[in-house]
Amino acid sequence: MPASLRGIRQQEERRGPGIVSMRPSTRSSNKANRMRFEYTDYDPYDFANRRHIGPSPSEVAAMLELLGASSLDALIDETVPASIRQKAPLDFGPPMTERQALDALRATADKNKNLVSLIGQGYHGTITPPVIQRNILENPAWYTAYTPYQPEISQGRLEALLNFQTMISDLTGLDVANASLLDEGTAAAEAMAMAHRLSKSGRDLFFVDENCHPQTIAVLKTRAEPLGWTITVGDPFTDLDPAAIFGAIVQYPGTYGHVRDFSKLIESLHGEKAIAVMAADPLSLALLKSPGEMGADIAIGSTQRFGVPMGYGGPHAAYMAVKDAHKRSMPGRLVGVSVDSRSNRAYRLSLQTREQHIRREKATSNICTAQVLLAVMASMYGVFHGPTGLKAIAQRVHSRASLLAAGLEAIGYTIEPDVFFDTITIEVGKLQRVILDAALAGGVNLRPIGKDRIGITIDERTRPDVIETVWRAFGGDLKASDFGPEWRLPDDALRQTDYMTHPVFHMNRAESEMTRYMRRLSDRDLALDRAMIPLGSCTMKLNATVEMLPITWPEFAELHPFAPADQALGYKALIDDLSDKLCQITGFDAVSMQPNSGAQGEYAGLLTIRAYHQANGEGHRNVCLIPTSAHGTNPASAQMVGMTVVPVRSADNGDIDVEDFKAKAAAHADKLAACMITYPSTHGVFEAHVAHLCAIVHEHGGQVYLDGANMNALVGLARPGDIGADVCHLNLHKTFCIPHGGGGPGMGPIAVKAHLAQHLPGHPSTGGEAGPVSAAPFGSPSILPISWSYCLMMGGAGLTQATKIAILNANYIAKRLEGAYPVLYKSATGRVAHECIIDTRILQESAGVTVDDVAKRLIDCGFHAPTMSWPVAGTLMVEPTESETKAEIDRFCDAMLAIREEARAIENGTMDPKNNPLKNAPHTVEDLVGAWDRPYSREEGCFPPGAFRVDKYWAPVNRVDNVYGDRNLVCSCPPMEAYQEAAE
Repeated sequence: MPASLRGIRQQEERRGPGIVSMRPSTRSSNKANRMRFEYTDYDPYDFANRRHIGPSPSEVAAMLELLGASSLDALIDETVPASIRQKAPLDFGPPMTERQALDALRATADKNKNLVSLIGQGYHGTITPPVIQRNILENPAWYTAYTPYQPEISQGRLEALLNFQTMISDLTGLDVANASLLDEGTAAAEAMAMAHRLSKSGRDLFFVDENCHPQTIAVLKTRAEPLGWTITVGDPFTDLDPAAIFGAIVQYPGTYGHVRDFSKLIESLHGEKAIAVMAADPLSLALLKSPGEMGADIAIGSTQRFGVPMGYGGPHAAYMAVKDAHKRSMPGRLVGVSVDSRSNRAYRLSLQTREQHIRREKATSNICTAQVLLAVMASMYGVFHGPTGLKAIAQRVHSRASLLAAGLEAIGYTIEPDVFFDTITIEVGKLQRVILDAALAGGVNLRPIGKDRIGITIDERTRPDVIETVWRAFGGDLKASDFGPEWRLPDDALRQTDYMTHPVFHMNRAESEMTRYMRRLSDRDLALDRAMIPLGSCTMKLNATVEMLPITWPEFAELHPFAPADQALGYKALIDDLSDKLCQITGFDAVSMQPNSGAQGEYAGLLTIRAYHQANGEGHRNVCLIPTSAHGTNPASAQMVGMTVVPVRSADNGDIDVEDFKAKAAAHADKLAACMITYPSTHGVFEAHVAHLCAIVHEHGGQVYLDGANMNALVGLARPGDIGADVCHLNLHKTFCIPHGGGGPGMGPIAVKAHLAQHLPGHPSTGGEAGPVSAAPFGSPSILPISWSYCLMMGGAGLTQATKIAILNANYIAKRLEGAYPVLYKSATGRVAHECIIDTRILQESAGVTVDDVAKRLIDCGFHAPTMSWPVAGTLMVEPTESETKAEIDRFCDAMLAIREEARAIENGTMDPKNNPLKNAPHTVEDLVGAWDRPYSREEGCFPPGAFRVDKYWAPVNRVDNVYGDRNLVCSCPPMEAYQEAAE
């Protein structure tokens, strides 16, 4: 090797990959000018400055200069109390490049065995139409959006969710459906809790059909026990006493295949004021009599088989549909139809007073999220196929299940049940293991049931050659072509009612039209791919493209959650390593990945604490101290595990009132179970006395639960486990880059100290001392590659740098807005944490401008509003995250300062107090081109400071009337005539 190239190679080994520049050398030979190689100071794959961390080094320097900080480390020293700083730097190896991370992910994925799984049990192979995979699942316009609390900039998502609700309502034959729940097991638990509220019978016994999926039964038992309810499992036709129960749930079709008519059973329940719940497979409802036709009060289930890959268990969108009389008791989100200020039709989230952030410990559940991205996929699957297509798929599934049954009968086996949709059960005696192994050798997983039966479930991916493989495993050499069409559903089981009649489900489904429809909807929304979403406590950060790529790889996407463990060794390696990294980051000893939302993580963490006390003979401990500044889900979660909430005051500076905390801990010492602390606090500051609070709780026999929603301010700087916490949930969809998806998916794993590890959630398929909190053993594992690759590519140093920049960005915003708006809470050194609360109440006092007005005016500027009126009414909580560049942060600050000047114009009388850009915001294209009778110019209204001129975001509707929407509740797609009326 020439010496010159040898030097370059040595330099590359020392410095890592870089861009090599070539320029003519000043020296020349007698043949030609030689080219001299030089390394420039630029690395396109820099783990810190080119992907997750927005500000460049020069921008960081400029921001620090404004803040008067000599360095980034000096700023952190002024912000994060020395008493909680971790002693050793976070270090789990050097960061990987994108190519290295993808290689590691590919090697891990290859450890999974992607066989055909006919296991069923609520999970099915499905075909995701490529037009939906590319334009929804892989599209940042859909997966980076936030929860549609600001309806004017969420009309696309809201329409897609309204389609979902309409589809579910039609298929179930019930009046109202919600915008999705976490999974089928938790949906069943929510339905049980709803039934208890509705029944008002005073009974505490709930009946569960023995034909429900085992994981659903287990989740129901977990939910019931802390609330003092008793679960009885049996045959609903022989063991159910309607007079003894407050409700019952039946599976339709059953987990072993039975299709039964529950009409008379439900009638008997109603005769005793008991509530009837049906867990129904939505694809089967394209053929079978609907729950509504049988009189069911509530229907729940999973829409996974509507184009959403199994993903080793999730994420998937569960559903709930109810009778109209019960809609105000239904948990979760509900999309409704309202009007905007021009009386044009507009969508919004309805009945938001049910949300736990408002009702707190009186909330009916702690549900804080939905599975929006997955519900959108399922709804688009419905739009793509329409009712005719869904019926055809259902018929094909049933006919192939019937074909399978006919062949097995020809071989000599007895098939159960006589009436089935897609699932059959076969008595095989001592041959069970032999048959299972033979099928496995042919590449097919079947379901073992007990020691002598096998279950088989057909799905839309099942081909005749797969059926022939199964026959061979049972000892038969048959050909599918030898059999004619098979049908095992009697006429009285078939559906007689129409469904999905709305025109949206009958549109031309040419791919061009589908693509354009999805593009039109996404264009109505404002997601992270367009602008910063500066939401406090929600951490809307970059979801890097390279991290998103693996989730659609078949090795991750198509595994059944109950496949044999040796087929999921890649998942095991990924989960184990990510768990280890999370333990290093948090200072804890064990992790459960089961909770598939942050609120469910809270619930699981408190259940773990409760089980610990019970194991120590102190089951009487049931008091939970919760600061008034805590997340709204905290008191709701405590209520769900049977704890009594004792609120703790906040001091004037936003900290937890130590004296009040100490007094209440002492007063309830005999019964103190836990305290729940959000750290850094929701007020946006690091409380210096947090370790003291933890010590107080431990002194009085309690355990400390730390809400990890603000972990983005701690990673690499401080560890909850070192501070004194015993358990902490981590929002992987916040701190660790899983996208919000318009309000879900989420992951909320809990990390615990060693003494709590044995009390973590268990699962019927994997064992464990405690019961499960979600349907799948690892919650929503198919999105874990996102967080794992984030950690791999950032490394410990990169994660720490991200935390520092998040704190820098928040302090920069607080400083730039200083003087225009008060920043409510700061530390003794004048710093905020990773978020800050901007007080806009001064505008209402001086100019009649509300926090709503500010939020809607920010839409004109091309921004999603920060968190409104929480934790302090009339304020905005801002969290920029580390992903945002200085330019985008400055654009936001410019917009906020311009809004302050518009309010000042009202104050000094130069702008009308009622007819002004703030009160009329957001402005639409219709405002721009229509008649104009306002005392300010079109340009002032439509192009405020901060707004882009060429690439401006235009809200599709004007300000939405929330009150009208609640008073005139419409939660399914309006008929086309209504759209015509609105247009006129």
